[in-house]
Amino acid sequence: MLSVIINKTGRFRVLYNFVQMYNFSFYFYQNTSKIILIMFTKEDQNQIKKKEISLENVVAQIKFFESGFPFVNIYQAAQIENGGVLQLNSLEIKRLNSFFEQHKQGKTILKFVPASGAASRMFKQLFSFKESYDASETAYNNYLNDTGFNSAFKFINEIQHFSFYNDLKEILNKHQLDIDALIKNKDFNPIIDFLLSEKGLQYALLPKGLLKFHSYGDYSRTAFEEHLVEAFYYALNDDGNAHIHFTVSPEHLEKFNSHLASVKNRYENEFKIKYQIQFSIQKESTDTIAVDIENKPFRESDGSLLFRPAGHGALIDNLNELDCDIVFIKNIDNIVPDRLKPETILYKKALAGYLMEVQTRLHKYLRVLNSGKIDEVAIAEMVDFAKDYLHITTENIDKQKLPEFLKTKFNRPIRVCGMVKNEGEPGGGPFWVKNKNDEISLQIVESSQIDLSNTQQKEIVSRSTHFNPVDLVCGIKDFRGKKFDLKKYVDNDTGFISIKSKNGKELKAMELPGLWNGAMADWITIFVEVPIITFNPVKTINDLLRKEHQ
Repeated sequence: MLSVIINKTGRFRVLYNFVQMYNFSFYFYQNTSKIILIMFTKEDQNQIKKKEISLENVVAQIKFFESGFPFVNIYQAAQIENGGVLQLNSLEIKRLNSFFEQHKQGKTILKFVPASGAASRMFKQLFSFKESYDASETAYNNYLNDTGFNSAFKFINEIQHFSFYNDLKEILNKHQLDIDALIKNKDFNPIIDFLLSEKGLQYALLPKGLLKFHSYGDYSRTAFEEHLVEAFYYALNDDGNAHIHFTVSPEHLEKFNSHLASVKNRYENEFKIKYQIQFSIQKESTDTIAVDIENKPFRESDGSLLFRPAGHGALIDNLNELDCDIVFIKNIDNIVPDRLKPETILYKKALAGYLMEVQTRLHKYLRVLNSGKIDEVAIAEMVDFAKDYLHITTENIDKQKLPEFLKTKFNRPIRVCGMVKNEGEPGGGPFWVKNKNDEISLQIVESSQIDLSNTQQKEIVSRSTHFNPVDLVCGIKDFRGKKFDLKKYVDNDTGFISIKSKNGKELKAMELPGLWNGAMADWITIFVEVPIITFNPVKTINDLLRKEHQ
C-alpha cells in the first residue's frame, strides 16, 4: 500500500492508470489542504480479506491516525450530590438482594471475565532488579539504598507470604537449591529466575489468571479458580449450572483448558453444582492496522501489513455473541479470598437487583408504547421515570414525537456500574458527557480521553469523586427477549492511539473504544456507589502482599 499526496489532477490520472494496470485497490480522501491517496496491493487485499476486515474499515483507521480521536467533552463530574452516582443504604441493599433472588428465575445469568492479560507486566521491577544485581556486597548495599528496588526487597523479604511460595521452594529443591540459604547469602537472582522463567514456574510466561493468588491451608487458588467460586454465589442458573465466559489470548487457551480440567471437579463437588465454562479469543477481524510515525502503514520485514489486537474494546464482539439475559462483568485480577467475598457478593446482587427493577419498568413501558394504546397519564409517568431514573430529559421533544422518542431511549442495552470512591487510582471515572449533538449522558471516561490542557475540563476532573473499578451488571436483551446488536451502540470516535515499537522501530497503534467506555456509549447507564473493599486488583506481584489478599 502507498500513501501519496496529490496536488495536481494530472498526477492523479497517472496514478489511476498505474493502479488499474497492477490490480491495486485505491482510496483517497481530503485531509485539511491535502488529498491522501491510499493504495493496497493484491497481497495487501488478500491479507486484509483473510482477517475478515473490510478495506473501508482499514482506510477509516488510517484516517483516525491522521486526524486523531477527538477529546471527550465532559460536562460535569458524576457525584452523589448531583444524582450522577446513586448511594444505597442498608435497607435498599437488602431489598435489592431479595429482588434479585426472586426475579432471577427463568433468566440466563452469566459471568463475563476479560482474562487475556499477560502476567509479565506484574514482574517489571523484578526483571529490572535481576538485570542489575550480581549478589556482591556492593550490589547488596546499593540495592538496600535504592528506592527503585524497594519492591524487589519487599518481595524477597516477604516471599513466604505468597501462595506460590511452596511451589517455588519445591522446584528450587529439585535443582539442589535451598531458598533460605539463597536469601541468607543474598543470592536472590536464582529465586527470581525460577519464579519467572520456563525452567521454573514460568510465571512471566503465563496469563495473570493462572497465577496462584490466595492460600487456603493445604492448597492455593489461582485467580481463575477464585472466579469459579465467586460465580457460585450470583451466577447460578435454574438448571444448577454456573455459567462463566473467559476471554483469553490464543496462546494461552490450551493452558486455561488444562487448568480447568484439573480443578473443575473440586468445585463442582464442593458446591454441588455444574460449571458451564466458555472461552473465546479476541477476533482477528477486530485487529487494527499499525502505522509509522508519518502515518504510513507499518510493514513487517516480509512486506506484509502489521495488524495489532485493538484492546479490550474489541471484546464487544465477544459479548455480542452471548445468548443470556444478565451479564456480570469483572476483570480477572480483581478477586479476593473467601473471607472477603460476602460484601462483594452482597453488592453484586444489589447491582443486579437494581438493574432488574429498572428493566422491569422499562419493559412494561415498552409494551405499552408498542401497543399504540397510550394516554397522557401513562406518558407523564414515563417522562418522570426517564428523568428520575435514567437522567433522560424530554423538555425539547415535540409532544407528538414523544412516544417514539421514549421508545427509542427505553429500548437499549442497560448497564448498572459499581463506582468506588476515588482514592488516587489511575483510570476512568463517571462523568456527564456532552456529545457532538449536544446530548448529555452518563459515561465512564478515561483520563486519556480528556483534554487536560483545557482549564475548564481539568477543573471538572478535579471535582471527580469516584473511580471505575470495572464492576458491571448488564442487560443485553430487549423487552421481547431478543438480543440487542451491541455493535450498534458503540461510539467509534472514542478510540485511543498510543506509541509502541516493533523490531526497534516506533509505530502508532490504535485501540478500539474501550469495552466499558465508548463501546457502551449509547447504553442506558446507571452508576451506583460500591465500597472500596470490592476493588482489589493485582497489578504488580507485591499487590498480593496486601492484607486483602492474605
